Amino acid sequence: MQKSTGATRREFLNKAVGTAIAAPFFVRNLISAPPSDIVRLGAFGASGMAYTNIQQLARHPKVKLVCVAEVDSSRLSQLKALPLEGYQIHEDWRKMLDKEAKNLDAVCVGTPDHMHAQNVMGSMLRGLHVYGQKPLAHDVHEVRQLAKIAQKKHLVTQMGIQIHSRAEYKNAVTLVQTGAIGKIKEVHSWSEKKWGDPEPMPDRSDPVPSTFNWDLWLGVAEKRPFLGDEYYHPGNWRKRTDFGTATFGDMGCHILDPVCSALKLTAPLSVRSEGPAPSKHSWAVNTLIRYVFPATPYTEEKTVGVTWYDGDQRPPREVLELVGLKPLPGQGSIFVGTKGAMLLPHIGEPALFPEAHFKDFEQPKAESVNHYFEFIDAVLGKGTTSTPFSYSGPLTEWVLLGPIATRFPKTTLQWNAAKQKFRNSPEATQHVRRHYRSGWSMKELG
Repeated sequence: MQKSTGATRREFLNKAVGTAIAAPFFVRNLISAPPSDIVRLGAFGASGMAYTNIQQLARHPKVKLVCVAEVDSSRLSQLKALPLEGYQIHEDWRKMLDKEAKNLDAVCVGTPDHMHAQNVMGSMLRGLHVYGQKPLAHDVHEVRQLAKIAQKKHLVTQMGIQIHSRAEYKNAVTLVQTGAIGKIKEVHSWSEKKWGDPEPMPDRSDPVPSTFNWDLWLGVAEKRPFLGDEYYHPGNWRKRTDFGTATFGDMGCHILDPVCSALKLTAPLSVRSEGPAPSKHSWAVNTLIRYVFPATPYTEEKTVGVTWYDGDQRPPREVLELVGLKPLPGQGSIFVGTKGAMLLPHIGEPALFPEAHFKDFEQPKAESVNHYFEFIDAVLGKGTTSTPFSYSGPLTEWVLLGPIATRFPKTTLQWNAAKQKFRNSPEATQHVRRHYRSGWSMKELG
């Protein structure tokens, strides 16, 4: 264990006031919050999105970073460069919780997807509030269990779909729910990312770097040889079936969030993959998934379709014609309504079509909120979060049905959300819940 060194908090505050988008929130909370209100924070992971979690949450003047768990000591440089002092670094997150839980109020989780459930559950069982990165967990069953415990223990939770709190997404939700384009007939959402790999798994075993605890990184997953060239670590784990959740988990929770909140979607009735199947080890690319949901007050028919595309896949020409056949943003959604269509980029202001019809339309003007600060303020008893597990859990559940569907191409899987099973496929149901390797079981995730 070691302590970090860095600039003083006063220097940090001065820099934040001049640079960050969060600066206005920073100054306002600094003045108004009582000095005794401090959220003691623990972090799972120190780099990538874990680093972003720490960096953004630590901008709040009432946050003190107490400890960080990181399995790769070579990836601590960004963290150590932050002007934060007095925190402890642990290699094993389980030992960190055993030692530090009594000194913590909240945690942030930014590890690979396959470890989210254990990191989050281990923290909540100790009464800690949780800011968890998307997707909430690797598997549908894990997500359901996390949401149950969060509710049972009355914990403050927030999933890291920070664009939910941006004005652009709020404006899109308002436009749909006020009927600007009529009742919604269907939605088409896409991401240009390609978190998959059609190549066979390399037949070799590479030396594990001396700075890296491979066994701890594997965690709940079965043992296997380490592969270098970033095959797993630090970034390409998203492509691997045992560790990541493909482009769905990375971007689906973001892009489908305003679809879910605008239409107030419940669990889907069915899901169907029209694209390629994954291999045993890696997800496929260029997927196309069709969801069918029950109608809501904002939809036209008895059911509404939501179609997901990634990689090189895009909506069909007849849909693109509704938004003028303009070059699409790399990521976003098209809402097709009875009175028009809405293009919602990720991240950008919604645009209504046909343009001539909406030329003089007055767009809503929501205000952005700092998603990270919203969590800290809720922990301090000031307000609530906008993506608690009661909302982000069900969203993540149906997003994660997409990866399961890709395992069974051209098959309409009928989903029973209450029982967490597919009505017509015991084989697909086997992928709703994973089995942890020996020594990593947790009864609350059982």
